[in-house]
Amino acid sequence: MQGVILVVEDEQAIAELVRAYLKRDGFGVVWASSGEQALDEMTRNPVKLVVLDIGLPGIDGFEVCRRLRARTGVPILILSARDDEVERVAGLEAGADDYVTKPFSPRELVARVKAILRRTGGASELLTDGVLSLADVQLDRAARSVSVGGAPCELTSREFELLAAFLAHPGVVLSRDRLLELVWGGPFAGGTRTVDVHVAQLRAKLGRPDLIRTVRGAGYKALAS
Repeated sequence: MQGVILVVEDEQAIAELVRAYLKRDGFGVVWASSGEQALDEMTRNPVKLVVLDIGLPGIDGFEVCRRLRARTGVPILILSARDDEVERVAGLEAGADDYVTKPFSPRELVARVKAILRRTGGASELLTDGVLSLADVQLDRAARSVSVGGAPCELTSREFELLAAFLAHPGVVLSRDRLLELVWGGPFAGGTRTVDVHVAQLRAKLGRPDLIRTVRGAGYKALAS
């Protein structure tokens, strides 16, 4: 089995469709039909990734995403009928790693799940196992940990990969499109705005807004020293 996926979806037909395709590709699947149940299931199962609907009874998906992100770095893929830019950005700001809109292709959904897991659990094209550092920030690829000034810093899987990209290219200007290639694996439905949202979140968590500078319209770069 490739790992356990938590599917949080209140519509049983959609949940069963997603579960069938994930199981066909070797994943174990746990289904939760509400936000409260999803939070409970996270404590009972070794979940590798969460597929999360937004329109849930009780606690909505955005709040579930925020609560999960506050206590774990497990990847989160939002699956929602809300397809406007405001909702996509809200999902990313809440801590999601990807956003897929309904109606959707089950095969594409599974492909996105696999792509996220490759980025978060497999070998990186950006770094070999080891530690990279810049100023007082250290990133340990093997342990998937980050520290700032010796204190641990909790990042989402996407923020971790974004920081890895900057630390692997100190002083180099990385365009938004290039960051999409390095971290997202190519063009993303949220567009380059996705990069801006994640960079802002990364700066805030590091507590070092000066470490990653905006280079006018060209993109971003990490200070070389």
